[in-house]
Amino acid sequence: MNAKTIFPTLFVAALTGSRALAFPEVTINGVTGFQDTPMQPDGKWHVHDPARPQPPVVTPGASFSQDAAPPSDAIVLFNGKDLSHWRDKKTGGPAPWKIEDGAMIAAKDDIETTNEFGDMQLHLEFCEPTPGPGTGQDRGNSGVFLMGRYEIQVLDCYHNKTYADGATGAIYGQHPPLLNACRPPGEWQTYDIIFNVPHFDAHGQLLSPAYVTVIQNGVVVQNHQAIRGDTNWRSPGVYTPTGPTGPLALQFHNHPVRYRNIWVRPVAVVNDP
Repeated sequence: MNAKTIFPTLFVAALTGSRALAFPEVTINGVTGFQDTPMQPDGKWHVHDPARPQPPVVTPGASFSQDAAPPSDAIVLFNGKDLSHWRDKKTGGPAPWKIEDGAMIAAKDDIETTNEFGDMQLHLEFCEPTPGPGTGQDRGNSGVFLMGRYEIQVLDCYHNKTYADGATGAIYGQHPPLLNACRPPGEWQTYDIIFNVPHFDAHGQLLSPAYVTVIQNGVVVQNHQAIRGDTNWRSPGVYTPTGPTGPLALQFHNHPVRYRNIWVRPVAVVNDP
């Protein structure tokens, strides 16, 4: 382990929007993060700990579900032509992202769907800006928010290290991806996600957590992983009681990440007798 460097900085992370806060960053072996944050429930690592092991790198296959037509029963949320299924998350007004060459480009604010979803299969494709400027979290940062509150990180982690629980495919601030399956910036990548909502009793007590499986570019990076609660910067996650559905949201984090071919399929949970 190399010597670590601690220094104050103005750091803007995945869920802070335009808010800038001063916290002491720590750099270990070229990875910058924090060690003044709460410990994860397993007691091994801080949230956003730069000492946490990096996910192994794997080269994905040539294609998986990339640019494939949606199933006949899918709800198409973006067809490359308009943003009619989306709105500005902050204002509720029209989605401020622009459309270019069949893709929508992150700009100005987060956006969310006008409809809500529960248990679902989600497909989307994203493309990181090229050339990839910045390092760590300041490189192609965005995110996919299930029910508007559980983030699957979108980041350019191709030859770019960051704290493991903030890498591409992470359940942000909680579970690192099993593998780093990123393609180079400028190439289209896929997320295929299976999501099961959390359940609460009448008093708002958690009965069962949310679960998510994430396949990035044909590689499983989250395997029916329990989500520990709402995903927030520098927080291990605490559940807020919710209903059975919520919107899908996409994050603008000051980087023009592109998205295309977005669709969902509601999925029934079958309880065998």
